[in-house]
Amino acid sequence: MVERPNKPAAIPVSPIAPTPQVSLSDDNARVIATLPSGERLEVLLYGAHVISWRSATGKENLFLSEKAHLDGSKAVRGGIPLVFPLFGPPKAESHAETANLPQHGFARTSKWEYLGKSSSESSSLPGDGGDSSVKLDFGLDQSTIGTENASQWPHQFALTYSITLSKDELETSMVVRNTEQKSWDFQILFHTYLKVDDITKVSVTGLETTPFLDKVHGGEAKPAEKPITFEGETDRVYLQSQEQPLGVLENDQKRFEIVRDMLPDVVVWNPWDKKAGSMADFGPADGWKKMVCVEAGSVQQWQKLEGGDAWEGGQRIRLHE
Repeated sequence: MVERPNKPAAIPVSPIAPTPQVSLSDDNARVIATLPSGERLEVLLYGAHVISWRSATGKENLFLSEKAHLDGSKAVRGGIPLVFPLFGPPKAESHAETANLPQHGFARTSKWEYLGKSSSESSSLPGDGGDSSVKLDFGLDQSTIGTENASQWPHQFALTYSITLSKDELETSMVVRNTEQKSWDFQILFHTYLKVDDITKVSVTGLETTPFLDKVHGGEAKPAEKPITFEGETDRVYLQSQEQPLGVLENDQKRFEIVRDMLPDVVVWNPWDKKAGSMADFGPADGWKKMVCVEAGSVQQWQKLEGGDAWEGGQRIRLHE
């Protein structure tokens, strides 16, 4: 072989950046996503229910009752339940259209279809570690909610629920489509259970200028006040709040920040010891000390969706560790 004096240099081969891993459990009941940097997410197809969101360190960020039913037999206690098309118990007198639906509607107790995944492009920054986010999409429509629910709410609709896991963030968003010609109403809420170390050291900021309904005291309307702290059972519905970020602090240090889009109402809830003890699916007995629900939604009024139209809203939860 003749040696070439000016042999071209070999073309360097770029290493293949790691990508998010997404898999179905052996029983096809849940979707599991893991980022190259170690963040992890688990979603049940039953209710499209996020039951776990772990940081790269392995720390769990959502509270899940140890007595929660994960077999599809009833709504799951903890994680992020989806409330649609009704918030709370049926309102027969004020909204006959949803009078026969179960509390909080049927989205959290229906089996959703897993539509697939998509991931962000890998960053070119050194040491980035590969793709920085992964989005999981789930779908639900009139044909998949069961005959009983379909008869109780006889409307044509399609829901697309997207859950995006990225470094230090979890985003949940919903697209609601009216696929028939006549209009119908709905309410929606992300019933997020955040995990904390000690509820007595927790405060929630961002609602200081918003009046609320105090459901512990019969739904009494109360004026805005200082940041929320917890000394007993708390069940408040903050109405038409400004969509500024909400902060969840522990020992005066920010633990979570919640940014909302098209979700003007916020429910803040902790059952405390007596209420928690009355719930058969709540555990451990002192689990109420380790959780706070900060729930972004649109629940004060009914969203009217005209035939053929769509509505979109969501939340982004950012960690501060």
